[in-house]
Amino acid sequence: MGKVYRRPAARCDLISHYAYLSEYADEEVAGRFLDQAEASFNDLLKRPEMGAPLALRHAKLDGLRKWRVKDFDNFLIFYLPHPDGVLIVRVLHAARDWWSLLGIKNQPA
Repeated sequence: MGKVYRRPAARCDLISHYAYLSEYADEEVAGRFLDQAEASFNDLLKRPEMGAPLALRHAKLDGLRKWRVKDFDNFLIFYLPHPDGVLIVRVLHAARDWWSLLGIKNQPA
């Protein structure tokens, strides 16, 4: 089996979501979020094609896919299938302007 790679921005996203959930929900919810994010990453590792592909006009993000964190449907995982695993690019709240956060100026083709 391959490996889950995380970009620094994805690690920061997870920390930020954990802190937010700890403060506005509770520590148990925040911990469950991290557990479910890891479980979702491992699901993507087993079946990287299951996320929805995004048709982007951005060469660096060619092949980017989107999936939801298990049991936390408002949190989106943006990832790239990798020859030996998956690369987690960002983990963002669905209400955010994720186009801008991903550095995408053009909406999907």
